[in-house]
This record gives sequence, C-alpha cells and structure tokens, in this order.
Amino acid sequence: MDLLSRVPHEQQRNIPNGNIDLDDEKENIANLPGELGRGVDIDVKTLTSEEKKKYKRGWKNNAFNEYVSDMISLDRSIEDNRDPECKTMVYSNNLPDASVIITFHNEAWSVLLRSVHSIINRTPPELLKEIILVDDFSDMPHLHAPLEEYMSRYGKVKILRASNREGLIRSRLLGYNSASGTVLVFLDSHIECADGWIEPLLDPIARDKTISVTPIIDVIDDITFRYEIGKARHVQVGGFDWSLTFTWHVIPASERARRSFKDYLPARSPTMAGGLFAISREYFTHLGTYDEGMNIWGAENLEISFRIWMCGGTLLTAPCSHVGHIFRKHSPYSWPGKNILLRNNLRLAEVWLDDFKTYYYSRKSQQQITETDFGDISARIALRKRLKCKSFAWYLKNVFPEIYIPGNSFASGEIRNKAKPVCLDGRDTPDINNVIKSYPCHQLGGNQFWIYMKDHSFRRDRLCFDYFTSTKAIQLISCHGMHGNQEWEYRDDNTIYHVNTQKCITLAFDGQSVFMEECRGTDSQLWLMDRKPIKGPII
Repeated sequence: MDLLSRVPHEQQRNIPNGNIDLDDEKENIANLPGELGRGVDIDVKTLTSEEKKKYKRGWKNNAFNEYVSDMISLDRSIEDNRDPECKTMVYSNNLPDASVIITFHNEAWSVLLRSVHSIINRTPPELLKEIILVDDFSDMPHLHAPLEEYMSRYGKVKILRASNREGLIRSRLLGYNSASGTVLVFLDSHIECADGWIEPLLDPIARDKTISVTPIIDVIDDITFRYEIGKARHVQVGGFDWSLTFTWHVIPASERARRSFKDYLPARSPTMAGGLFAISREYFTHLGTYDEGMNIWGAENLEISFRIWMCGGTLLTAPCSHVGHIFRKHSPYSWPGKNILLRNNLRLAEVWLDDFKTYYYSRKSQQQITETDFGDISARIALRKRLKCKSFAWYLKNVFPEIYIPGNSFASGEIRNKAKPVCLDGRDTPDINNVIKSYPCHQLGGNQFWIYMKDHSFRRDRLCFDYFTSTKAIQLISCHGMHGNQEWEYRDDNTIYHVNTQKCITLAFDGQSVFMEECRGTDSQLWLMDRKPIKGPII
C-alpha cells in the first residue's frame, strides 16, 4: 500500500502531484486524525461557512459524519485490543480463499475506500481471492469514473454495476454470480476490518463447509469515527422476536458450558444480523442462495439463518473476528416500492415458520396482510422440501429455546381505555426512560400490541411492564420472569392491578399519560383487551 493513502483524503488534494516526504510522514503518522482507532471531535462553531456547509451536506447524504471521515487516513491503524487468546489462536494450515462481496449505493468516497483498504491491508494475500464491489445503481459522480480509476491499481478489486436499483439482496446475488472464491464473505460498504479478522471466519468452514460464521460487529461511532473493539466476554448472539425483528441476546448458560466457558471460542447463534457473514460458496449454492423474491432489504438475514439451521447447517459467531461497522440512526436513501419489509416477512413466514406464523400475523391488521402481495413462493417451498429441512418447532426447541411462545397467554392485542379512545403505547427500547404512555388507538399493532401472559406479565416480546414506586412511572424493560415489579393481574372488572403495590393503571384526566393510583374502578382505570389467547402452537 503506498504511503500517500496514509494521508487523510482531504489533505491529499493539497499535495502537488502526490509527492510527499516519506520520512517526515512516517514520523507524523501516529499523530494523524483517527489513528489507533481514535475518534475525531469537531467543534462545528469553529468551522468556516463553507466548512459548515460541507459538514451538513455530509450528514444529509450519508447519515454519518463524512466530514470527519475525510480527515482520517484511508489506512488508519486500529489498536489491536483483541483478547490475548485470539492473538495466539492456531488455525488450519489449509484455510480456503475468499471472495469478499461489498454492495453499495451512493456511499461516501472515503468510507468506501477505507473499507477496501482495511480488507487488503489486514487479509493475508493467499486468503483474499478478490474483492467484488457491487454498485446498486449509484448516481453520485465519484462512484463512477473516479472509482474505476482508483480501483484499477488493485488487481484483486473488480466493480460490478446494476442496471437498475436492486437493493441489498439482489445486489449481493450479482456479486455471488461473479465470485470464484471458495468462501463468500459478505460485508457492508461502511466497515473496517481489524487485525486477524478473516482467519476465525474461514477456519470453521475449512473444517465443515455446512458451517456459516459471523464476526463480532464492533461499533464505529457515526459522529467521531472512533473504533472500539469489544471483548469476547461481552459477545452476544442473534435472536429474533415475533415481529420478526432481529435481536441481540447474551449467550445462554448451556452454550457457555458447551464451550467450556472459554469466551473466545465460536458460539452457536440462532440468527445473524445479516450485513456481515462468511459462508462456503458451494454450500450457499446448495442452500438456494438468497430468496430473489425478496425486495431491497429486510428479513433476508432471518430467512437465511432459519434455513441454515433447519436444513442441516450451523451458524456460529466468532469472538476473535472483528469488523467495525458504522451504525446509522436512519437510512439516508429512498427505497422504491412500499411495504417492503412486510412483503419480505410474509414470504419468510409462509415458507419457514409453519403454524408459528400466526404469532407474526397477530401483530398485523388483516388489511395490511391482504393488501400485500408477497409473490410466488412455490420455488422456495419446493427448495425446503428438496433439502429435507426440519420443522420450525425443531428450530425453536433445539436452537432458540429461550424465546417465549405467545400461545401461553390469557389476552392479546391493543389495551384501550374506556374513558377515552387512547391505548397503552410503548417503544421497543429496553431502557429506564422507556415509559408506557397513552396514544390515540390506531389498530395497527406495533407499539400498541401487547400480550397478557399466564405468568401474569404484560409484555411485547422481551419487554415487560415494570413499576417502581421510586420512579412513579410504568416502564417497559427487559422481562426477568421473577414476578415482583412485573407481576400484574388483568382483573374481571377490566382493571390492570399491580400486585406489589396494590394499585391500578390509571389514565390521566387529559388522556395524555398514565400513572398508578388506588383502585377505584372508574372509567379511567378500565382497560379493554381481547381476552383470548393467541391461537398457535406451544412447544
């Protein structure tokens, strides 16, 4: 890698003909912005008017701080803070080579280039077959001729271009169709690979091609671009909830015991986050690749996770493989079509969830379901039959037994107040500031869908009603199954009674909030809910 790339992208523009004093630059590298994975703090008030415009434009176009990214070397160093055991791990002498596939749409120049540089710099040449960049119909000029010219210096990088906006799923399939490596490694276009990232992904696959592996996804701060490597003991594995949303979970005790409590060893993961994983190209083909009937993005990660497990494979998370990722708080891009995620989830549910699909459908209005055309799934059903895949009940029992089953319930649906047309509403965020509120009833499920379980908890997925007298707020926090502050009675008179405090949930006079008060049976304390269990299988 030439030393010029160690100079921040913006500074390179000011070097005549790219000529720099190499000795001086070697001395200054450690002091460059962002080196060792450090963040860069910007005081926007000190910027000139032109700089402020550029700063704001970067955020608007990318939903991360492109201004800071442009200040950081394309080859910035990352402090190697992996667990000591990871640095001394011994891997197979015959690791397979890999095709790294990156899809992008209107990605920031310095971020995309830094992604590629980190792969080249930190991957042994014999293990890197190629890097395939798949352009999903970008319209920003820097991603056309300038990108072609820049990447022409790297023989292992090739660029494919979609003729229409295809989205993540079909763009990745374009890369797959062009790949020649033994293993496929799918990465996002705003990442940085850390030292020793690829060997832990390839080693399990070298031993068994039916194993798929995900790295630890470290966080690159979207504001400062600080990279912090997580410790193996803090590793979590993927799960899901009945809204078919990916979730993170601590490694279960049974899995920790299977690994002899060695945190650095690969852990079985029920699902993957989706953006970053490695899989044998032969096995990916055998499994039926991605579902081409899914549009753009969403649900493909759960679909392939279920398919891997149910059809004879294994999904692991490798705590010694680290890839940093910029997590945006929102997408800066527009997506063609409507109800994309619902459409993809319906395909997933119809093909893989068996009778358990009723738990997903219970959260959607019948109108939403009937108005969404999820396309022809006959080929995917035939694929499942041909691969002799196991049932979803088998998956829940053997792969993700920690998930709760909504069939163990007394009531479900919205919780509507008798005095005013408002419902109890709460976000899917397990923190102390997440309080139950009242909001006009919309009959669309989502934040107003609740289940009253036979263990006397009110919950949605992993979050439960919880009341602390100290905070005087009804919070929505992680379910613990220990009753206490999470034990409620939905009584025959339609009051919601908190056993510990002997108080009832009460709607404020203005209808805009709820609180706990002595039970009196007034209309503001009466809550209407469908007193029927969700009809579905129970394991």
